[in-house]
Amino acid sequence: MSLLRRTIAKRLVEAQHTAALLTTFNEVDMSSILALRQQYQEMFQKKYSVKLGFMSFFVKAVIDALKQIPQLNAEIRDTDIVYRNYHDIGLAVSTDRGLVVPVLREADRLSFAEIEQAIGDFAQRARDNKLKPDELEGGTFTITNGGVFGSLLSTPLINPPQSGILGMHAIQERPIALAGQVVIRPMMYIALTYDHRIVDGKEAVLFLRRVKEGVENPARLLLEI
Repeated sequence: MSLLRRTIAKRLVEAQHTAALLTTFNEVDMSSILALRQQYQEMFQKKYSVKLGFMSFFVKAVIDALKQIPQLNAEIRDTDIVYRNYHDIGLAVSTDRGLVVPVLREADRLSFAEIEQAIGDFAQRARDNKLKPDELEGGTFTITNGGVFGSLLSTPLINPPQSGILGMHAIQERPIALAGQVVIRPMMYIALTYDHRIVDGKEAVLFLRRVKEGVENPARLLLEI
């Protein structure tokens, strides 16, 4: 095993041995984001030299939800709960050597373009093995996207000592009931794995619902309502 693989293995086992892990699920209608991307992609890319992806919307939605449910932005230290008033979001990136999680510092202060630029930079430097050790440390919450590989549903493991991780999955057109009619919509399952020692089921469900509402109504993320 490589040093990176040994480190990954150690932390994943640590997560299962030290936390009370539970996963809850929801699904998101991606229609609004797809429409926004189609409408503004050309202008966005021309101005910022980066594509408008899905991850920036999810980062914004997660930060909004973390502000509503601060337990998921906290950690347990001995017999204390430490609440953080900043939002450093870890973004899981797959490389040929294994999974790495660079951290987007003070993500709540970044614009959509700054988030997308940082994600592109992380992904490129991860592939080139040029990420710095301090860029992989810390983080208050993590987002992972198995959907890029076609995953439909999964139960991600938290990155200790964090209390939660959001898993994104593949977008599939599926029939859903809407206003009494069956319609076809681009749907994504999302999963939240959380540490039940600090986060109760109610908070976990409310957090995931808030993320869902933010992604389905992205205007709320811009208006911060």
